[in-house]
Amino acid sequence: MGEDALSRRGFIKLGGGALGALVFGSSLAACGQGSAGGSNPAASSGRKVINFVTAKFESTTSMQDFVKPFNDSSSSYQVVVRELPPPSQSTEVHQQLVQQLGAASGDIDVFTQDVIWPAEFASAGWAMDLSSEFPQAERDKFFPGLVQSVTWQDKLVGLPFYLDAGQLYYRKDVLKDKGMKVPTTWQELATSAKALQGSGDIKNGFLWQGKQAEVLVCNVVSFVGGAGGAILGPDGKTVMIADQPAQTAIQFMYDTMNSLNITPKDVLSWDEEPSRKPFTAGNAAFLRQWSYVWKVSQDANQSQVVDKVGVAPLPHFPGGKSAACLGGYQLGVSESSKNKEGAVEFLRWMTSLDTQIRYAELFGSNPALRSAYADPRLAKVSPAMVQLKDVFEGGTPRPITPKYPQVSLAIQSAVSKALTTGDVAGNLAKVKSEIEKIVST
Repeated sequence: MGEDALSRRGFIKLGGGALGALVFGSSLAACGQGSAGGSNPAASSGRKVINFVTAKFESTTSMQDFVKPFNDSSSSYQVVVRELPPPSQSTEVHQQLVQQLGAASGDIDVFTQDVIWPAEFASAGWAMDLSSEFPQAERDKFFPGLVQSVTWQDKLVGLPFYLDAGQLYYRKDVLKDKGMKVPTTWQELATSAKALQGSGDIKNGFLWQGKQAEVLVCNVVSFVGGAGGAILGPDGKTVMIADQPAQTAIQFMYDTMNSLNITPKDVLSWDEEPSRKPFTAGNAAFLRQWSYVWKVSQDANQSQVVDKVGVAPLPHFPGGKSAACLGGYQLGVSESSKNKEGAVEFLRWMTSLDTQIRYAELFGSNPALRSAYADPRLAKVSPAMVQLKDVFEGGTPRPITPKYPQVSLAIQSAVSKALTTGDVAGNLAKVKSEIEKIVST
C-alpha cells in the first residue's frame, strides 16, 4: 500500500502540535539515529557532511546507496543518511523530527517530511526559507499543489520530492460494453453507476472511504475542491467548510448512500483496503483511491479485473475542476543547519530529472517533477505513472496550517456526523466555529 494510505493515522491521534512532542526528551532523539555505520567517510576526504534524516522508504535499495552518485560526484560534500521509522509509523517519524529539529543543535541539514507537516515546522521556526534559492521559475517545474503544500506565509519552506493523489479507478470493460464514457463530473458518475447497478452488470456503483479517520479528510478535500471550495482559505485563517461549495460536496457524499443508492453504507467504516477489495474482486464500477491500487489491480493473485481497469482524474461538480487530495513526502532544510549551502545543493540534486526518475525506478514513487512524465525513461519504469500526470496537475493539499492535527480531527467528527444523520448544513456550521477557534489561537 502507498505510504499515504497509512502514514497519518497514528500521528493525527497524537492531537498536538510540534511543541507538545518535545516532552519525549532526549531518549527519543537517540532513536533511529544510526547512520551509514562505521567511521565518517567525509572526515578523511576533507568534505563537509550533509546530515540527511529521512523516513525509511520501502525499497531493496537503501537511501545511503541511493545518494551514492551524489557523494561520488561531489568534491565538496558527503551525504550521511540517518533513517527514521517508515512512513507507516508516522507518529514516531513526526516525534523524532520534532525532537531533533526543536533541539536546534545543527545535527540535521536535510530532512524528509509528510506533506501535512511543512506549515507546522515552518511556524515553529525549524525550516529554512528557500524562496531565494528556488524562485518562481524553479517552483513551476513541480506540480502546483505540491508547491502550495510547502509554502507557508508566502515563503517556500520545503521542496517537493514525491507524491501520491486520489484518483478515479473504473471498469473500462464494463463502460465500453455499455457505450459509456469515463465520467468527468460527479453527476455523470452517478448516472452511469446507477444504470450499471440497475442492469445487474455490477453490484456497487461507486466506492470511497468514509471511516472517521484521516482518509475521510482526504475524501472531503477532493469532493469540496471539485465543487470549487476549500476547508481553509489561502491565509490559513478563513474557514470555508460551511460555504455552499462544501455543503454541495458533503451532501453529494451523503446522497451516494441514500437517494442515489450507488454506494453501500458500509463505506462509513471503510478506509483504503476495505474499499479496494470489492473493486478488485469485480464488484464495483468506480472507486476513489490512491495510486497503489493500480499495481494490485493488475496482479492476478489479488485481482479479478486484470486488464479491465482504467484510471482518470476524479470528477468535479459543474463549474469546478478535478481536485485530487495530495499525499507524499517532501524535502526540507533545517534552519539550524551548519551547512545550508551544501543542503541546498543536495536538494537540487534530489529534485533533478535524472534523480527523480531513478527514485521512481528504485522506490516505486511518483516523481514530483512535471517533466518526468514526458520522459520515455519513466514510461519504461511504469507506464501507469505516466498516465497519472493529469491527476497530479489537479493535486490539492489538505488545509495548510500549523494546527492541522486539531483541524483534521474536527473535520472527521463533523463530516462523519453529517454523513450519518444527513444534517449537512448544521454539522458544517458547528465545525466552522470550532475550526475558527483552533486556527485563531
